Amino acid sequence: MHIETPPVLRDTPKPQGERRGLVMVHTGHGKGKSTAAFGLALRAHGRGKKVKVYQFMKVPTARFGEHRLFEQLGIPIEGLGDGFSWKSRDLDHSAELAQAGWAKAEATIRAGEHFMVVLDEIMYPLRYGWITLDAVLTCLRERPATVTVVLTGRNAPAELVELADTVTEMTLIKHHFNAGVPAQRGIED
Repeated sequence: MHIETPPVLRDTPKPQGERRGLVMVHTGHGKGKSTAAFGLALRAHGRGKKVKVYQFMKVPTARFGEHRLFEQLGIPIEGLGDGFSWKSRDLDHSAELAQAGWAKAEATIRAGEHFMVVLDEIMYPLRYGWITLDAVLTCLRERPATVTVVLTGRNAPAELVELADTVTEMTLIKHHFNAGVPAQRGIED
């Protein structure tokens, strides 16, 4: 391991622009996209900011770890779907749920009452054509200037990446699932 000397001088200028809402994308095939978005939601909530989390693939009755904690903290989190497509019994119904979920999320973003709106796993319904990319891009462009929107999921479309202020790609280097270790409570749910 290479040992470095800690920097003592700032090597980049401090931004002088206006503080405003952001569009942030967490994408890629590595683990941690939703976790990063939830961390931002917790940070904003901790600063007294109003936050809303929508999960496009989770069912409304989901009780994963994030649901239990957010409920205790008073952060609204809402499942909009019926699970991942490979578990769906009716993909047309899954598409209808995604569209109805997008209508809720869009209304929340446009209302401008929340500092942050998280659209967790929205890339799946975008990729499947259940939600139109143009509708999402238009909403993001037209949102109130104070609203930050965080979008997660693999394979973010190039147009969304271009529009976003911050894009982080989680790169898969190694995953316990590939070594035969199944999903675990407190890690995957």
